[in-house]
Amino acid sequence: MAELQGYLVPDELYYHKEHMWVRIEGDTATVGITDFSQKLAGEISFIELPSEGDEVAKEQIIGTIETGKWMGKIYAPISGEITEINEDVDDEPEKVNESPYEAGWLFKMNVSDSSELDSLMKGEAVLDWLKGEIEKHAK
Repeated sequence: MAELQGYLVPDELYYHKEHMWVRIEGDTATVGITDFSQKLAGEISFIELPSEGDEVAKEQIIGTIETGKWMGKIYAPISGEITEINEDVDDEPEKVNESPYEAGWLFKMNVSDSSELDSLMKGEAVLDWLKGEIEKHAK
């Protein structure tokens, strides 16, 4: 796992420019928000997630994350059908702050077009991108 200026960046994940991460296991994608995003947002108080069975398109806004002073959008990083939502996060949104890459995942979906993964970032590209995001938003 990489770390950049205090932000965790797991190597095995794909990353979307709107601070979403994707873990691929077979034809299932688990999706959450990045460590950078949850730290920048602050204490998360409410999350509106998509519903199981929803068909979503890549780049579609499918939910929101709220803190006491901020509301952010949840994007579909790839296209597919939502197969499961994280009920724990629905009930206790602070789990995203505590464990953004494990217990704080948001939803699972099936991958309808694996070629869409090519448009997501991985490896060194993520670190280069995150450096720019830190400069823009966290200074």
